[in-house]
Amino acid sequence: MGWTEILGLTAGVFTTAAVTPQIWKAWKTKEVDDVSPGMFFVLITGLALWVIYGFIEKDIPIIATNGVAFMLNSFMLFLIYRYRNKN
Repeated sequence: MGWTEILGLTAGVFTTAAVTPQIWKAWKTKEVDDVSPGMFFVLITGLALWVIYGFIEKDIPIIATNGVAFMLNSFMLFLIYRYRNKN
């Protein structure tokens, strides 16, 4: 594995993990009124397209990182709709 693959995987791990603090906060506080569901919908659409691209190019790092990011961001969108205006 060359340095470009390591760089790509590292970038993928960081961008995939970026949503985890927001998920943790939403899960813990059950407050999501200030979180935009539209942004997550657009992001999830982009991630799905990256996964498709990864399959076309047979690029496992793109499939893996964007696939996990897709699931995490989809879970965040679920939390938004679950906790929105609940109080």
